[in-house]
Amino acid sequence: MENLGTQLLLVFIFAIPVACIAWTVVREEVFSEVRDYCVTKSKDSKLLIVRKFFYLFTCEYCFSHYITAAFLILTDFRMIFPDWRGFLISGFSIVWIANVYMGLYNLIRLDIKTTTLECKVEEENLSKKD
Repeated sequence: MENLGTQLLLVFIFAIPVACIAWTVVREEVFSEVRDYCVTKSKDSKLLIVRKFFYLFTCEYCFSHYITAAFLILTDFRMIFPDWRGFLISGFSIVWIANVYMGLYNLIRLDIKTTTLECKVEEENLSKKD
């Protein structure tokens, strides 16, 4: 088992692909048709279990738990304890860091969009003056 410093480093590294996959599936345009289908099913299905299953693909926080579980199964990564408790601690740690990454990424994208819109408005104002 790795020392605690190595384990913490691995949590921050494993959270990167978890955040990337969760964000891409739930937020990006490439999966919009699938996401729209899942949103419809999560709202309109008569069965609770079906609604909850499809909701999973519409929430990056929820989806990151399942991506993390897959990573933990693939890597057999455990923090602090060598048994199931290590899986539990590492799982919630990776999910938390991944969601911090996604929150920061969302803020960066919002800032870029705001700056882009401000530039377009300024260009339009300058072109009107000419």
